[in-house]
Amino acid sequence: MRCVLLTGKGGGGTTTVAAATATLAAQRGYRTLVVSVDPAAGLAGVLDHPLGPAEVELESGLFALQTDLRHAFAERWPRVRALIAAGLPDSGLDLDPLEVEELLRLPGALEALTLLELRDRIRADRYDVVVVDAGPASAALRLLASPETLAWGCRRLGPPDGALARWMRPGLPLPVPLSGRFVGRLAAMAGPAYEAVSGLAALAHEMRALLADPAVTSVRLVLTPETSALAQTRRTLGGLSLHGIGVDAVIVNRVIGQDGGDAWRAGWAAAHRDQLAEIAELVAPLPVLAAAYRAGEPLGLEELAAFGAAAYDGRDPAAVLGTHRGEDGATPRVERTESGYEMSFELPFVHRSEVDLARVGDDLVVSVGSDRRHVSLPAALRRCDVLGAHLAEDRLTVSFVPDPAQWVRA
Repeated sequence: MRCVLLTGKGGGGTTTVAAATATLAAQRGYRTLVVSVDPAAGLAGVLDHPLGPAEVELESGLFALQTDLRHAFAERWPRVRALIAAGLPDSGLDLDPLEVEELLRLPGALEALTLLELRDRIRADRYDVVVVDAGPASAALRLLASPETLAWGCRRLGPPDGALARWMRPGLPLPVPLSGRFVGRLAAMAGPAYEAVSGLAALAHEMRALLADPAVTSVRLVLTPETSALAQTRRTLGGLSLHGIGVDAVIVNRVIGQDGGDAWRAGWAAAHRDQLAEIAELVAPLPVLAAAYRAGEPLGLEELAAFGAAAYDGRDPAAVLGTHRGEDGATPRVERTESGYEMSFELPFVHRSEVDLARVGDDLVVSVGSDRRHVSLPAALRRCDVLGAHLAEDRLTVSFVPDPAQWVRA
């Protein structure tokens, strides 16, 4: 089972490349599903077929759908309502459908629901390949980072000392005065609440494992041969590497590759050759695929298949095309040193000036530009202080020394 996510700068042709990838994979004999998680992307227009939240078969072995998160939420809401009713059987909970949809405004709700939809398609094991049009890079980064964000939130809420525990554990002072009846209701909700948090934590762990496994999930970045697109690609690569998401190829769209017979075309062809060389240097050792500039966007399955075949140039669109990661990936490695411990993980495509570290409770917060990752520290490192850090050979290493106040003397 393979999941291939395509993302890039808005307007760079990500949706077209995703549709072409799926069409080519289906014609190569893979049972393929192409999914758009961006309602503004226009996958239906590129495929020249109406799409909705239900899978439709476009041709033998090729299926497509457009996620509709309101529809998905409406389907899942009865189970959520039953969970709340189990904790508050006398609450009379009867929210208006429009009020229920307001829950989608909660931070992270859309990303979590999107992951649930993707998880269900992957878990069903009905397809050899799921191709995801993940939309613009900024939205895709939020989506791909959301399992770690969700896991961090569950750690903050869950037992033994999370927010739920502080509110629901009998005898503990509450942050605001509440009536005895309401306190009793909170206690009654403890079981369902912990069950919900545990379920979210399990979902976060499952999706994190899927996204971080390069044999299952690959991201392909789509860009045009422009300086501004190159800068955004570098930022996207840094954000993805921070969260341990593997990129297996970069696809450069709208490349003018022949000099032609006029000065205008020759000038653009030379500029694009220079840009391709810069891109190859930036993303090495990843492969760079080039899709030729066309007078119009390919529409319909026949044109998409031809476009995909030219872009992939004999490569298998469902295969892992390349890698920039070692055996560890973004999984932290902890080693004992003479003075304490070192924790390290791979961090390619990032300059040391972009990296910032902070210790927040039991987490190490690693920032690359505006992207942030919470790394849960193992028990031994929670009783240590951060001594320093350095980035060398695409690996971030953080040094820890034991805090004497938290270690029992032998």
